[in-house]
Order: sequence, then C-alpha cells, then structure tokens
Amino acid sequence: MPSFDTVLEPDLVEVRNAVDQALKEIGTRFDFKGSSAKVEFVDRSAKERELQLFADSDFQLEQVRDVLLGRLARRGVDIRYLDLTGKPVKLGGDRLRLDVPLRCGVPAETAKKIQQALKASRLKVQSAIQGDAVRVSGAKRDDLQAAIALLRKEIADLPLGFGNFRD
Repeated sequence: MPSFDTVLEPDLVEVRNAVDQALKEIGTRFDFKGSSAKVEFVDRSAKERELQLFADSDFQLEQVRDVLLGRLARRGVDIRYLDLTGKPVKLGGDRLRLDVPLRCGVPAETAKKIQQALKASRLKVQSAIQGDAVRVSGAKRDDLQAAIALLRKEIADLPLGFGNFRD
C-alpha cells in the first residue's frame, strides 16, 4: 500500500552553514566592532536544537537577528522553522541573549490538525501519528498526491516536509 511520512525537519547542514556565514559577517561589520555579538548553534538532542543570539543592546540583538535571517533565507532554509517569539535574557553587564528554538518534529496538536484535515477532505487515505511524524497511506498514488497538496494548503504556518514516499 503506498504511503508517505509528513515530517518537520530542517536541513541542519544548511542551518550550520548559515550560522557560520552570519558569524563571519558579524565579525567584519563595522557596527559590531568591539562588541560581543555572535550566533551559536546548540544541539542538545534530536528534538532540542536552538540558535543563541548574543549582543550588547536590544538594537544590536535585532541587527544580529536580521543578519541571521538573511543568511538563512539565502541558504534556502525556511524561516518558519524558527520560533522567534522568545524574549531576550539579560546576562552579566550589558549583554543580552535570545534563545531561538528550531522546530523539529511535528507537534501533537499539528498532527491532530493534519488528521482532521485529511478526514474532512473525504480522500481515501488513512493517517497515523508515529512519534514525530504522521504516516499517510492510501490505495492510489493520486490520492496521496492530493493529500500532499491539501496539507500544504491547510497547514501553512509550518514548513511540512513529505518524505519516505513508497509504493
């Protein structure tokens, strides 16, 4: 029976490359001379990955964020993978840190939304939540391709990926 997995997984190689390029740009820009502005990629586990932005002021933190977002966009990494809703944390002195978590794995409420959208569409497909992914299976490949198109339209707030397509 044909099936595919709906996943939420950024390309970590491209994210690391974008962070490296952002660090290089921050190091060469005149407005960051003598400051502690930097970006770090923190990989705690397969589900807990984040970017840490450091700066000396709110304005500099916004500039570091803009440099990083520009580099991510140039590398082809969708910015919707980042959770930019966090507040800066004050460190010692004038330093600020902003933690920006990377979204990895389909959250439970989004997985339920995916299942509800597929049921409401009346397509002849079945879906099952399997950890961080949602497996969608059906009798025909055309139904699965229609399901992919439907999910791209319905779940627009997350950059869903579709992998492991099998016949």
